[in-house]
Amino acid sequence: MRVRPSQAAIAGGVALNLILLLYWRWGASPPASCRGPRAVPGVTVVLFAAESSEDADTLGTSRSFAALPVPVLLVAEVAPYPPISLPVGVSLLRLRPAPEGPPIRPELHVRTRHVAFVPDGARAVPGLLERMRDVLEDGAGDGIRVVAAPVGMESPRCREMRVDARGWTVWYGPSVPAGSPGAVCGALDGPSVLLLRTRDLFSLPFPLVRPAPTALFIQASLRRWRLRVLPAPFPASLRPPLSPHERWKTSHLAQNRHRRLMDELGVKREALADGADRWYGCTKATPRCFGTVHARTPQYLLSGRWTPPCCLRALRETARHVVATLEGSGVRYWLEGGTLLGAVRLGDIIPWDYDVDLGIYREDVGKCRWLAAAAAGTPVEDDEGFYWEKAPEGEFYRVHFSRANRLHVDLWPFYLRGDTMTKDTWLGHPQDVEFPERFLRPRVPVPFGGFTAMGPNSPREFLELKFGAGAVENPEYPNPGVRRL
Repeated sequence: MRVRPSQAAIAGGVALNLILLLYWRWGASPPASCRGPRAVPGVTVVLFAAESSEDADTLGTSRSFAALPVPVLLVAEVAPYPPISLPVGVSLLRLRPAPEGPPIRPELHVRTRHVAFVPDGARAVPGLLERMRDVLEDGAGDGIRVVAAPVGMESPRCREMRVDARGWTVWYGPSVPAGSPGAVCGALDGPSVLLLRTRDLFSLPFPLVRPAPTALFIQASLRRWRLRVLPAPFPASLRPPLSPHERWKTSHLAQNRHRRLMDELGVKREALADGADRWYGCTKATPRCFGTVHARTPQYLLSGRWTPPCCLRALRETARHVVATLEGSGVRYWLEGGTLLGAVRLGDIIPWDYDVDLGIYREDVGKCRWLAAAAAGTPVEDDEGFYWEKAPEGEFYRVHFSRANRLHVDLWPFYLRGDTMTKDTWLGHPQDVEFPERFLRPRVPVPFGGFTAMGPNSPREFLELKFGAGAVENPEYPNPGVRRL
């Protein structure tokens, strides 16, 4: 069969693509013609411009490392102001693009095979960056992808870190001396120089976001990179103490940077080693962390995450408040639907649920002044800032965490028809099922979300009537047709 030139060209192109695919599939580097400038041996020092001028040692640090000599890259959102004259060997990388300028490509500014993050105030030591590089390459088989060296005479503390992306949470273990035998470093407390391969740095989605050490530790933890600490330190410059105003300003800037970083990385909770938590999101003054829910499947489920922990905390707080208010008013209520399912299964809200459901006796609505106001068509904010209203979807009520934050508890008014409890609004949810009143005679205490609420007297039988056999033992997302667990 005669092969036309056009057919030969197509076949050649297919073959070339297959060769490139195999190169990348087996971990080999692509041909030089298919990648950027070839990386050269050496280390590029990345120095982040200080935001507080009184505490800055940018010029001193950059001069010290440029004298080694190594390339130094000063990274800043915008050009420093007042303007500074950079030493020879130091270049500026502005991260904030200008609409009239080219796109920002930070990876094109680092031509060496290794890169080191150097904190402001560090001083260079001849040969130490090269030693860190050798330790990194020698430990590659053990999963070492980052090598650190302290800055100053005080040795940094090594801290275990675990990142639960699905749960929006970073967990910190207790800190130990970095030189302790068997210490596993997920993060370091204290200033340090961090060295890694350039290709590893720019494989990260947030390679140069600040604060750089925390950003690197979190992204490294998600990839199970290991970190090794050298005992040899870099000296630190001597600087005069800060004024009280500058101390406040520096602390305020650091807190804001840290909060912005947590938002960018999708972290809503930091669980500290002492048992305390730092929360990011879901105050009464902020909107909830997710938008309108469609097909009973929140957007975060589609991205492989569960309900943000700050939202679960706000839901527990709202549920506790509503239960206390109903009990104080004499309104008979019970845990309903998926909320009861979570209580029986976990003693808490299901980790991917986005609201709380309570059933109430319709005839008791007038006993609670907040419910009575909502039933009359007047949304009302109670004395603790929770917002009560009649739901626009039908004949039931909704209590929001606040007027601004619409995390909520739904109150479903049931009434008796013969021996059966029924209601007027049915939204097609699995739990939308009538049931015999005997399940509520009597109601029984059920542990839920750190407090005790009332539930049906045979909760497993009640749930299997609503959801089918095996509902407790077989967890599933609210709409498996859209997303399965």
